[in-house]
Amino acid sequence: MTQRIALVTGANRGIGLEVVRQLASEEVTVFLGARDLEKGKGAAKPLQAEGMAVVPCRLDVTKLADIEEVATQIEQDYGRLDILINNAGVLYDTWQTAVAADLSEVRTAFETNTLGPWQVTQGMLPLLKRSEHGRIVNVSSGAGSLTEMSGNTPGYSVSKAALNALTIMLAKNLVDDGILVNAVCPGWVATDMGGSGGRPVEDGAASVLWAVRLDDDGPTGGFFRDGKAIAW
Repeated sequence: MTQRIALVTGANRGIGLEVVRQLASEEVTVFLGARDLEKGKGAAKPLQAEGMAVVPCRLDVTKLADIEEVATQIEQDYGRLDILINNAGVLYDTWQTAVAADLSEVRTAFETNTLGPWQVTQGMLPLLKRSEHGRIVNVSSGAGSLTEMSGNTPGYSVSKAALNALTIMLAKNLVDDGILVNAVCPGWVATDMGGSGGRPVEDGAASVLWAVRLDDDGPTGGFFRDGKAIAW
C-alpha cells in the first residue's frame, strides 16, 4: 500500500493539529476529528490550501453516533484505516486533589480520556484489521504514570492511568492482527491545556509520531516518551 489513511481525534488545535500536519506532509490522507465541525474545517483549510489530503469530520469521542458516522465515511471512501491516534483529552484539573475531588468532574475526564479512546478504537477496529500495518497510538501523559503520580490533577491523572492499562490490554488482544498499540507521553507541551513554558508543539507531535512510524516488528503494549520507554 502506498497511500495510508489516518484518523486523529481532538485534532483542530495543539498536538493533534500538528500531528495531522506532519502526517499529511508525508502524503497520508488524514481525517481530522473535532467536536465542532466548523472548527475542524477552519483548522483543515490552510493545510488543504497547501495540497494536503486532510478531511475534517465531526467527532465527539463520547458520542457513539459520531464514531459510527466517521467509520462509515472511511469505509465508503477507503475501505480501511491504517493509523488511529487517540489524542482527544480534557480536564487538566490542577485545582483538585484526590481527597477533595469533585467526582462529577472526574467522570467527565473518564468519559473523554478513557472511555472515548476505548469506544473509538472499538468502532474503528474492523477498518484497522484490514490494514497491513495497523497502528493505534493513545496519547497519554506522565501524569498517568503510577511511578510519577502526585496527589493532584486526580481526574486527569487517574483517567490517563486507565488509558495506559487499556493500551496494554488492547495490545495483547490485537497482537495476532499485527496491530501495534502503544501509549505515548508527548511531554509538557505549550498548548491551551499545557499552558505556556512547555516544549514546542512540534516536539510533542514528534514523540507521538514515533509510535506511528514503528516497523512491524516494533514494540507494542508500551509507554513511551521521545521514543524511550518510561515507567508505568
